[in-house]
Amino acid sequence: MNPTIETQLNHRTIRAFKPEPVDLQPILDVAMRTPSSLGLQQASIINVTRQDLKDKLAEIGNQPYAADAPVYLLFIVDTWRNDQLTEADGAANPRNFIAGFTDACLMAQNVCVAAESLGLGVNYYGNVHNDAQAIIDLLHLPPLTYPVVGMGIGYPDQEPQLKPRLPKQIRVMENGYVEADPATLKQYDEEMQTYYDLRNPNQPVKSFSTQVGGHYSQPLDKRDSTIEGARQQGFKL
Repeated sequence: MNPTIETQLNHRTIRAFKPEPVDLQPILDVAMRTPSSLGLQQASIINVTRQDLKDKLAEIGNQPYAADAPVYLLFIVDTWRNDQLTEADGAANPRNFIAGFTDACLMAQNVCVAAESLGLGVNYYGNVHNDAQAIIDLLHLPPLTYPVVGMGIGYPDQEPQLKPRLPKQIRVMENGYVEADPATLKQYDEEMQTYYDLRNPNQPVKSFSTQVGGHYSQPLDKRDSTIEGARQQGFKL
């Protein structure tokens, strides 16, 4: 065990932050050192500092507490910058959208680890996909860019429990795909129900398996329009 691994093993989603300023510079320095596909660096960060924009982002994401994060970072696919360096239309290719999306995810996780190592808390905002076009319009994102994930950062003002994870033997396989043991899944269902019961005893929650089934049976909404939205941004997908 070392301090980095200990920090990662204690990751929690933080939804309440203290109103203390955050020194972003060392965190952003780490972001710049994130590995990038072919070295093309097709991801960027928008640091949202205006409160009116944070308020609107929280409204779009339907998570009011996002407006209170001392720091709001938006990680985006960004092939627009490289497109300006050449007359070719190569930046619009599907491979570059996927590479840029991956670059942005890797950058976000690097930022998460760096922030938590400094005693800060983090909340990922996947809700930017509730209405990606609204995010694009709000922040004036140019063609060949696309929002990937938002992130709130600040000093934690809460100490939530560690959320149970699926056991390693279900998610780490050797030399090929291995079907999950039903007994192991059943045990995890029980652990998750206990976790939710302790977190909010007045709000009964279904098992993990039931939640998954309910999620996948939901009708399509704007979160399922990523490919179409990326096409509207100029990517040839």
